[in-house]
Amino acid sequence: MSLSLDIQSLHAQYDAGTLTPTTLVKQLADAWQASRSKRIWIHLVDTGELLEAAAQLERRKAAGEDLPLYGLPFAVKDNIDVAGLPTTAACPGYAHVPKDSAFVVARLTKAGALVVGKANLDQFATGLVGVRSPYGVPVNPFDHERIPGGSSSGSAVAVSAGLVSFSLGTDTAGSGRIPAAFNNLVGLKPTRGILSTSGVVPACRSLDCVSIFALTVEDAARVADIAKAADPNDAYSRPDADRVRFTASARPAGFRFGVPGSDFLKELEFGGTRPDFERAIERLQRLGGEPVVLDFTPFHEAGQLLYEGCFVAERAASVKDILDQNPSGVLPIITQVLSRAVGFSATDAFTASQTLAELARQTRLAWRTMDVLVVPTAPFFPKLSEVSENPIGLNSRLGALMNFANLLDLCALAVPSDLRADGLPFGITLFALRDNDARLTAIGSAFQRDVGGKLGATNAPLPRAAKPSTVDDGNMRIAVVGAHLSGQPLNRQLTDLSGTLLRSCRTAPEYRLFALPNTTPAKPGLVRVSSAGRPIEVEVWGLSPEGFGQFMRGVPAPMAIGTLVLEDGERVHGFTCEPVALEGATDITEHGGWRAYLAARG
Repeated sequence: MSLSLDIQSLHAQYDAGTLTPTTLVKQLADAWQASRSKRIWIHLVDTGELLEAAAQLERRKAAGEDLPLYGLPFAVKDNIDVAGLPTTAACPGYAHVPKDSAFVVARLTKAGALVVGKANLDQFATGLVGVRSPYGVPVNPFDHERIPGGSSSGSAVAVSAGLVSFSLGTDTAGSGRIPAAFNNLVGLKPTRGILSTSGVVPACRSLDCVSIFALTVEDAARVADIAKAADPNDAYSRPDADRVRFTASARPAGFRFGVPGSDFLKELEFGGTRPDFERAIERLQRLGGEPVVLDFTPFHEAGQLLYEGCFVAERAASVKDILDQNPSGVLPIITQVLSRAVGFSATDAFTASQTLAELARQTRLAWRTMDVLVVPTAPFFPKLSEVSENPIGLNSRLGALMNFANLLDLCALAVPSDLRADGLPFGITLFALRDNDARLTAIGSAFQRDVGGKLGATNAPLPRAAKPSTVDDGNMRIAVVGAHLSGQPLNRQLTDLSGTLLRSCRTAPEYRLFALPNTTPAKPGLVRVSSAGRPIEVEVWGLSPEGFGQFMRGVPAPMAIGTLVLEDGERVHGFTCEPVALEGATDITEHGGWRAYLAARG
């Protein structure tokens, strides 16, 4: 189609009056029906029903209702409930028709989005390859001989092929990111618990996330900001889900990104993708990133617990009833994977929990040296025939660089990079500590815009970036420089007050930074100088006026809150230091920030 379905382009036509949801449905109806042969869908909504739903949207709009996702067609992975449509989880014996939509689906349709159909998947969301479905294998639009990626296979292909504006997937071990890489898409896996999983067929209930596939980072962030909310009916929903932002207010001027050591990137040689990853690293450096090679061992070992350890027992427990009642409906490969759960004991479960806690501790040390972690989303791009010959081995190798995310409570964002020399897609995934979703979208958006290129497998170009908003809904902005930074010991003083990380940046070049003596925890002091200053790393957080006042009352002398000037000229509240505190302090300005100083100290 000549019509691009990214949100900016589609809404521009709606706003101009050259398109309506009804005419959109009419234009896309034939393409949707033709795509049945591509095995993208398990259930496609009838065209008549879609026309009726589109007309209803137009009436709501005419009545003055605020519809931020007005007329955007989207696909829903078929392990997520949509009222009145069958949910199968790609297992016919499990099929049922729910009366209510999943929490996130209800929020999106209330905002004006239009459900087109239920998308194919690896059965019970078990797999990263996208070939484990009795409904067939969705055809990868870049190469029919290659896998689509899973388990959210149909969700990714539907967006890449230009059939929908965005789609919902799920992500336990990479199912919302691997398909993004194989389809030249953005795949957003939010911080665990920010998007409700009510109405989602569980894979590993304690780890599952709803994910979003989109054509641009901005689109994914916009959808997530609407889908997020605390859900009283979901035991794993975050009560503070509303405070986490996905849409970045500004691009970070500088950041440190961790990269696994070469021992963990050997699969790139197998896939011939090392030059592609190196090109992505160079691009991040041009965008202001500083690479940091880290020991990836604890991240990798944490990921191994998901399928090689007793966490697979939680996955087996999720489908226990169907296995007991109708085992013939479960594919042999799924039965084989779940059979690994047999033999694990309660002792094994507690041991694994303790092991994970220790690995998480080790990874927290690594986060002192980096703001984001970067890996190839998929080290290689298998053919269907290769997966057929080695169905479990290749699947495991695909996820080795990314299946730790939910176990370690990280957020993640898959972003398309330059196409490979053979024209196939390649992408990277950015990880950050929980609640730093906006940081990922800021860096990911800058990366995607620097890459440019086409959207998905369509010929539509990346639209021009909308000017980022600097308005923060009436919140007070405060810049922190030391122990209140993300991952540092006093950061909870911000998060406990429902603070929101708005951006990572630097001050104007008129400050010096000192390590203060005899402070617990260790703290720096930031001093404005008339000469010989330099930019210093800060994070800008948003607090409600009430939260800001409460935070101010807890600031001890010799620290003070003054006005800081940022590198782009913005003035915000921020930590400064009384001159009397500098007696015996160490000037650490040359490090450029508190984190870099701590890293240099080891």
